[in-house]
Amino acid sequence: MAEIKQDTAKKIELKPGMTVRVHTRIVETNTKGEDKERIQIFEGIILSMRGKGVSKSFTVRKVSNGVGVERIFPEGSPAIAKIEPVKQAKVRRAKLWYVRGSKKRLKETEIAK
Repeated sequence: MAEIKQDTAKKIELKPGMTVRVHTRIVETNTKGEDKERIQIFEGIILSMRGKGVSKSFTVRKVSNGVGVERIFPEGSPAIAKIEPVKQAKVRRAKLWYVRGSKKRLKETEIAK
C-alpha cells in the first residue's frame, strides 16, 4: 500500500476505508497582490488508491451539507502538509465506489496514536 512520510519520520500506510484528515496548503492572493498561505483540512474516507511510484494518488470522499464531495490527492504533492489517520473501517474491496450511492455505514475502529 501507499506510505506517506511524515515530518516526525513516522510512516503511515494508507488503505481504502481509512478515514483521514488531509492538511493542504492553500495560497491566497489579496487585492494588493500579496500571497498568504494557510492550511485547509479535508476529512473523509479513502475510496481508492491508484498509480505507482511518483504518480500515486488517492481519492477521499466526505459529505458536506448533504452533498458528497470527492477530491483526488497526488501522494507526493508538496501542497499536502500532513495526513492524519483517524479511523480504519473493515473493508473487503480495493475500490469503495459503492459508498457513493448507499446510506450504509462502514464498521470503523479508532487508530491508536
